[in-house]
Amino acid sequence: MPKLDLNRVPQLMLAALSLGLVAVLGIVFWQRSKTEYLTLAAGASSGESYILGNALKTVVERHYPRIRITLLETGGTVENLQMLEDGRAQLATAQSDISPGPRARALAVLYDDTFQLLVAKDSQAQSLVDLRGQRIALAASGGQFQSFLRVVEHFGLHQADFRFVGANDEAATEAFLSGRADAIFRVRAIGDPSIEHLVQSGRVRFLPIEHAAAMKIRYPAFEAALIPVGAYLGNPPIPAQDFPTVAVQRTLLARDSASVPAIRALTQALVERKQEIMEEIPAAMTEVRLLLVQVRRPEPQAGLGPALHPGALSFYDKDKPSFLLAHADYVGLFLTVGLMAGSWIWELKRWMQRKQKNTADHYSNRVVELISSVQEVTSLPPLEEIWQELVKILTEAVHDLDADQLSEESFNSFRAILQIGMEVTRERRTMLTSAKPAAALQGNSASIQAQSLHGLDQEWLKFGS
Repeated sequence: MPKLDLNRVPQLMLAALSLGLVAVLGIVFWQRSKTEYLTLAAGASSGESYILGNALKTVVERHYPRIRITLLETGGTVENLQMLEDGRAQLATAQSDISPGPRARALAVLYDDTFQLLVAKDSQAQSLVDLRGQRIALAASGGQFQSFLRVVEHFGLHQADFRFVGANDEAATEAFLSGRADAIFRVRAIGDPSIEHLVQSGRVRFLPIEHAAAMKIRYPAFEAALIPVGAYLGNPPIPAQDFPTVAVQRTLLARDSASVPAIRALTQALVERKQEIMEEIPAAMTEVRLLLVQVRRPEPQAGLGPALHPGALSFYDKDKPSFLLAHADYVGLFLTVGLMAGSWIWELKRWMQRKQKNTADHYSNRVVELISSVQEVTSLPPLEEIWQELVKILTEAVHDLDADQLSEESFNSFRAILQIGMEVTRERRTMLTSAKPAAALQGNSASIQAQSLHGLDQEWLKFGS
């Protein structure tokens, strides 16, 4: 198993930090430079959510040129949520009493919708239960239809107790105005232009929807509300009295995969640029303009409903302390531990360097002692022993270098001293072999010893080169 070189730890850490910083900067630059395309499923073009969505699109694209929004007219909440779930839309408006899929995330509450039930002025019906067996101007699909069924079920009625007329809102409204339907049900904000149009005909009146607080037990998204007297007309007042009803929130949802920066920008525009959005709505639609006053952060209902989208959450929590400030104690602890660990690593490195230097000094001292003894040698055999000892020291030093017991710097310092020792030994050998002629036997012995030293020379070249 390869050993960790502590000398390279700081360099490796610095390289990792540099690469991480470059990667983060690259991602940030890429996110800021690309254009985000969002599709908003907004319901019928005559509805408040579509009108608000169109004004929001204009303001967002004005201030954030890299965000482009496509507005889609749809059949209502159920279709919007299905488009959000399967990825055909990244944004959708929806009634809060219709459960979204797992991919939906909350962005904002746009306004409060109310359940509004109207009948012909000469109708004998005085309450919802009186409409049993009659024709209801309501498409038999979508969020409004589901809301209607939930209300009538509270009173012991069912879908089979009514006849539903109209394939969509426009057809249902036409059927009611032409007398082909006895009542009309809508989930709309108070002051809705389409309902106001019905009221102005002078041929309709409201019916109360009571027991909202009781229905809330089963449907937590329901809230008790009132349609106040004169809400649609002052003289004569329509309605003529306060009518109890049910309210639900109209929410703006985002798909969980939608861009976090884009959703943050959209949320910021919706909350902080209400006046500008209001000015993009036709002046004749005063009631729709005023709905912007109700825009707010979604509040969790005992864990019900979708969680906030991270982009919206980052905007709503922008005034909260940063992570570092909120967790200063833990951050301080981590910094302290990090500094201590760094100090320990630094001290360990210094200890290793001292140990390596001491080892090199030990080898160098042995070589210096041998250099001193060379000067006292008067024959070749002791000189050969000194040479053998120098080679032995070299072998041990190379082994310690491989085992990280010696640093390259310490080894090079030792190697310079060893080379001096080798040179001194060679010079001493040359001097002894060139001395006055000796006996033939001694000459033969000296020749053998010289050859031995020459072989050791080659060994030094192998280790020292």
